[in-house]
Amino acid sequence: MSKPPANRFRPSDHTFAAESLAQIGRGYVVPDRVALITGCSSGIGRELALALHRRGTIVIATARRAESLQELADLGIATEALDVNSQADISRVVHAIKTAYGRLDILVNNAGYGQMGPLLELDTRSLEAQFQTNVYAPMALARACAPLLKSRGRGVICNIGSVSGVLATPFSGAYCASKAALHSLSDVLRLELRPFGIRVVTVQPGAIASEFGRHAETSLRGILAPDSWYKRNEEEVRARALESQQNATLAKDLAKRLAGELLRKRPRPILRYGNKSKLLPWMARWLPRRVRDWLLARRFGLRRLQLVNQ
Repeated sequence: MSKPPANRFRPSDHTFAAESLAQIGRGYVVPDRVALITGCSSGIGRELALALHRRGTIVIATARRAESLQELADLGIATEALDVNSQADISRVVHAIKTAYGRLDILVNNAGYGQMGPLLELDTRSLEAQFQTNVYAPMALARACAPLLKSRGRGVICNIGSVSGVLATPFSGAYCASKAALHSLSDVLRLELRPFGIRVVTVQPGAIASEFGRHAETSLRGILAPDSWYKRNEEEVRARALESQQNATLAKDLAKRLAGELLRKRPRPILRYGNKSKLLPWMARWLPRRVRDWLLARRFGLRRLQLVNQ
């Protein structure tokens, strides 16, 4: 087996396995950082895996379905199946990282989805599933990875939030609430983990080109019943599901910027990038609540609905 370029580590079968440690012992040069990224089948996760890999970082790219990572594997990126909602999967992957590399420098909690629809028409199971993936899973991964991050005396936990967690909008309440919760947890983690050399970065993207819109629209299936109070607003409900893909910024542009930030000695605590990533936080901070509510109600057809029901 030929020796890979300096500052690169490439498992021979392009998959992540404990026997990687033996390859290191045979003279492979270990890069400066090891990164675990969730949700790498497409979008931000995939592009970030590529961006960090190009910078010489050992990347363990994960997704629920291993076959969705084949393109990354073909490029020499270590890949692994990981269902972020499975504690057994999390324990297995973190143990394998410890065995193979003995360390972890960067954890990126990117896996997530958007549950769309009027709040009162979402059942408890839908709400719980949204928080399980977008809130509880990132915390479970942070909990599992923290000892490895602490052992290095430095480390970064990067949570991918959303500007939707800064300004909540109609027909996306579950998603907005989950991202707002993730932002708050990240703020506290940043304070609690700093004494141990672990920095926490919250990314709050705007509209980023990905599969998010398609998945969000899929989540609407069966939500609007024929007798729904919001049947007249079905077009606006679906438009909200697809809004993140309107005039969207390329995921690779965000990934390039984020990769550089994560490799800095002191990464910024909050990073906003992409279309509307500045506008929505500005609205949340500076517009009077009455004005903001009026604008959002008008944008999503709720004022029209109010007139019909008067």
